[in-house]
Amino acid sequence: MIFRQLFEPLSSTYTYLLGDEDTGQAVLIDPVIATMDRDLAEVRRLGLTLAFTVDTHIHADHITAALEMKRAVGSKIAAPAHDRLACVDLGLEEGRPFKVGGIVLQPLHTPGHTDGHFAYVLAGRVFTGDALLIDGCGRTDFQNGDAEALYKSVREKLFALPGETLVYPAHDYQGRFVSSIAQEKMRNPRLGGETTVDEFKSIMASLNLPYPAFIDYAVPGNRLCGVCPPDLPDKLAGYCRQMTHSPQG
Repeated sequence: MIFRQLFEPLSSTYTYLLGDEDTGQAVLIDPVIATMDRDLAEVRRLGLTLAFTVDTHIHADHITAALEMKRAVGSKIAAPAHDRLACVDLGLEEGRPFKVGGIVLQPLHTPGHTDGHFAYVLAGRVFTGDALLIDGCGRTDFQNGDAEALYKSVREKLFALPGETLVYPAHDYQGRFVSSIAQEKMRNPRLGGETTVDEFKSIMASLNLPYPAFIDYAVPGNRLCGVCPPDLPDKLAGYCRQMTHSPQG
């Protein structure tokens, strides 16, 4: 299998490119509209054809490239069925493997950051979205977030994976690329060790994080699988510069 980890610096988002060498089909997990051209160029460079984009959840900090990639190259859109998005070609559910050529993703419903959040397990790797970050986790104070639900998602589902499973998160803000289930179980300061659910809820309640700058534009745009709003302020234009330059936009 071909594997690439790609980074979008404005929202510190990781996009993951998975390619099946036998069929030439590819999947992009959590593609970002601002880096759409780069990602499609990488797909072509590797001699692959993009079959599907897959999102872990409805993002609040960037616009997904799912819709624009579908328009550009004909790829289909897969996303958690929980969110019931009309623009999605295939809704993903826990217990139903998602297969593209020889690529087989095992969806895991991991609510808490959002109620419809999913992680995807693949051959010794897990793409954890915002549910589990390296030495951290996503916030739980919007989009039907729930600290207790996130605790259960991580401790009962993600931490139940083999310790050697590599953890590939949707974001990292300190230049780190990968962790492991064993490492996060041992040293994650929010969810690891002997942390109780009440301690975790207290940690999350005391974060006092600022209101996300882009959420009011990202969430409605991502419920449409990646539509940039026409009224985006100049200071946030970088989040949608792909739409400005895209012939499909």
